[in-house]
Amino acid sequence: MFWPVVFAFSVVLLGCSDSRTSSGEEMFGFSDSDDSYGGVSMEEPSPDSGDSENDPDDGLGSEDESNFLGLRPGTTNEYVFVVNTDRDTVTRIAVPSLEVITTVVGTRPSVVLTASDHSTAVTFNVGSDDVSIIDAHTLEVTNVSVRPNLNQMAMSPDGRWVICYHDVDSEVDGASGSGSISYNEISIVDLETFSTYETVVGAFPHDVQFTDDSANAVVISDDYLAAITLDESGPETLRIPITDETIDPPEAEEVLLDPEGQYAIVRQYGVDSLVLVDLVTEVTELLDVGDNPTDMDLSPDGSEAFVVARGSAEIWIYDMLDPTASADVIAMPEGSVFGSLLMSPDDTQGLLYSTVSGMARYGVWDRSTDEVTTRSLVKPVSGVGVSPLGNTALVFHSLSNGDIDVSSPFYNHYGLTLIDLSDFFANPIQLAAEPTAHASAADGGTGYFIMEGEPYLGVLDYDTLIHDMQPLPSDPVYLGVLPDTNLAYISQVHELGRISFYDSDDSVSPLQTVTGFELNSAIEE
Repeated sequence: MFWPVVFAFSVVLLGCSDSRTSSGEEMFGFSDSDDSYGGVSMEEPSPDSGDSENDPDDGLGSEDESNFLGLRPGTTNEYVFVVNTDRDTVTRIAVPSLEVITTVVGTRPSVVLTASDHSTAVTFNVGSDDVSIIDAHTLEVTNVSVRPNLNQMAMSPDGRWVICYHDVDSEVDGASGSGSISYNEISIVDLETFSTYETVVGAFPHDVQFTDDSANAVVISDDYLAAITLDESGPETLRIPITDETIDPPEAEEVLLDPEGQYAIVRQYGVDSLVLVDLVTEVTELLDVGDNPTDMDLSPDGSEAFVVARGSAEIWIYDMLDPTASADVIAMPEGSVFGSLLMSPDDTQGLLYSTVSGMARYGVWDRSTDEVTTRSLVKPVSGVGVSPLGNTALVFHSLSNGDIDVSSPFYNHYGLTLIDLSDFFANPIQLAAEPTAHASAADGGTGYFIMEGEPYLGVLDYDTLIHDMQPLPSDPVYLGVLPDTNLAYISQVHELGRISFYDSDDSVSPLQTVTGFELNSAIEE
């Protein structure tokens, strides 16, 4: 076990008197991952999208959801944990005091996650093939070995378990070598007992999902779904085949778990059916769906599954208590080409959009009438989000011009549109650069965003649709909000480490910045 060292540093306090209004894509996650409430779902086509001869779908390609940002901090409601990869350390910054403590972990930490009860932070250390379990308050560290050549880590909702696996799409330099690599072997770590369990899953796993009670997990691959029972006596793994294609299985793009943990639904790229896996009986069967399903999500209460069939312009609705029952089918407007769906937190309406069609429009699905209305936008869509209270939509626009006219002031510009979901009044905002992250304050009234290479924090008022730009000391890299607070944190470019905190409740000096915590950690070494 290792114990931390405490050191002093200078804190730079910056006010907002200099703030100004800006005149002026699936890129970043919706809160922690993808379509959770309070964030933004960004979409991007597959590398081969547009090749109609090779695509098994409609030629537009996938509307996959992906989070490209790495080395994101881990947060509790009072601490931010920052990985210092090149120094084999983690820095803990206390809020609001901004006290900084750095502790040694394994070699080349590449991921840091925090437990939902705020008691523990965990790093995955790609250079030493282990995880470091850190007591959030004392910073006592316990290192637990895992299989070699892994590079990703997922944590259960209760913070008891982490699953480490090798994702070929997330390969990083500096991984340790053992002379051989298995892409199917994973490690499961019990964070309470510091025990490690090993098992084998399908080829090239690329996603891990947990049930709400953390009693079960599934690891998804293109050929198998590995169902894992998480128990302190030792996890048990069932490998369930999800395709009959033994030569070239279709890509498993998404998996949904029902809240009770009995069913998993798998959506495969370019396949006009869904795979239903009964995790209790280990039986799989195909579910009918429309042409070319491109997105699926659970309703906010988990009772229904929604699937967008882009090819047939339909929404299919499945009862998660009995997914084999006949699905309800909602027709979307003719010629709409919507491929993604994002539900409001109260489940009263859904926003439909596409990131690959090039059409400057979106759809609104009214759940009370099942009517879908198409509305115009200033540019095509790169991502859509809904504020935590469900009153405001955020539509991010990429540089691609799609079907808009060259005379538009948004032509060849990035953009963001705020939409009042009570009457659909819109405020389009021209942006100077590509937006790279978005987050919302816990009270649901304020949103934040950052842009590539622009030293500003965008501050959004969800009630008035007004935006302001807060200057930052340097270019931002990652943005988030401490759980259950209105306090945003912004990691920035700086050779010795820099992070700023923005408090939307402080009208006098809302921005505080810590600079040089990596330098201090180096001195302690």
